Amino acid sequence: MLPRLLASAEAYQATQNAYEPCAPPGHRSWVRAQAYHLDYIRCSIATMGLTLFATLFAGLALSSPLRRAYGNSSLPPPLRFTSNGTFQISIFEDLHFGENAWDTWGPQQDINSVKVMNEVLDAETQQLVVLNGDLITGENAYLENATVKIDQIVAPLLARGLTWASTYGNHDSQYNLSRHAILAREHRWPRHARTQQMVHGPDAGVSNYYLPVYPSTGNTDEPCLLLWFFDSRGGFHFQQRNASSGAHIGQPDWVDQSVVSWFEATNARLTAQYNRSSIPSLAFVHIPTNASQAAQMGPGIDPRRQPGINDDAPNLAQQAQGWCEDGSNGPECVYGGQDVPFMRALASTKGLMAVFSGHDHGDTWCYKWDEVLPGMEVRGDGGVSRQVLAREAAMMALDGVGEVETWIRLESGDEVGRVGLNATYGVDLYAETPDTMTHCPTCNYSVITNMPGTK
Repeated sequence: MLPRLLASAEAYQATQNAYEPCAPPGHRSWVRAQAYHLDYIRCSIATMGLTLFATLFAGLALSSPLRRAYGNSSLPPPLRFTSNGTFQISIFEDLHFGENAWDTWGPQQDINSVKVMNEVLDAETQQLVVLNGDLITGENAYLENATVKIDQIVAPLLARGLTWASTYGNHDSQYNLSRHAILAREHRWPRHARTQQMVHGPDAGVSNYYLPVYPSTGNTDEPCLLLWFFDSRGGFHFQQRNASSGAHIGQPDWVDQSVVSWFEATNARLTAQYNRSSIPSLAFVHIPTNASQAAQMGPGIDPRRQPGINDDAPNLAQQAQGWCEDGSNGPECVYGGQDVPFMRALASTKGLMAVFSGHDHGDTWCYKWDEVLPGMEVRGDGGVSRQVLAREAAMMALDGVGEVETWIRLESGDEVGRVGLNATYGVDLYAETPDTMTHCPTCNYSVITNMPGTK
């Protein structure tokens, strides 16, 4: 899994205060998030649970396509906290289904990933599942059936009546696979798929949208939590080749400025609409920002203060990697800085508690970022290619005192890397995370062949 960003102390305090309108009189706000991630790194969190005792102010209406759509019985109902004040999300990242489907080990990987998904989902009582990018290894897909693996991915969710929301990763955009096709495939189950496209344009990507989460009772009027989803793009343009060389055409791998502008404007509109200084929120994006590599390369990752595996050091792959400042890309380009507007937007958003990322398969640490981007906390979780991990995080806000507790649940069921992301995080000492991994028990990797029908 990859980075997560958490708000500055000032912004986090605003987040806690923002919960108060949602808390019943005489009760304290309480938020918990749990997360697991699979096959890693998806830097994902695989399950997030949020708890909040909340009531709703009446007389407000969400004047957006989301609110109007909820009147359509063919769409999933609004997300709500449960009656006991909990809301839980399971997050799976970098599933990479369809990898080398022609070799015997390829399908076995997918079978074992489904097995772990079933185990994680059975262990939790989640209200939402997030698929945080690289659902499919698109470069191994054929045009005729490129999205069919989505059916296998969502089968465990459908079997449990769960709904899901996706972001798309770089491997979800390849010559034979498009993000739009994945979205269309997901929407074969309109009562379960919450993935949307709210920003349109040639450079925006697809999976840019937000989902409101409401109190357990009352009308669907004012959300207590916002879930933001961003498309970091990357990979290659669908069915496009260079006219002279015939090579596939690469796609920029950062959140586009049009999406950043939409995010800032939409968040401002929602806070004004509800007369709130901020609305508590979480964000999901597949490729981490440069803040993650800056933490890794600058202060460095202390295994006792930021426990977690750090196997990608010093080459954590961030947004805008392999691009130059002028927008060109080539072997001479290292990092173009095109993700700076997105980082600034995240860091300046009051109420934003965390950003969850994937993409890098060997990082599971959290880092509180307060140098280049003051007040930003970056969180990463990861694993090794095809490693199956479970990531669990807990966030709590109690009487305006915000704290996030996170840990990793391994496939074995063991728990490692438990930390509290509070005011003293980065100073507190924790047990080091063992650098262990699991492997596909039924996969024979001795035979790896090229994709049939390709040169």
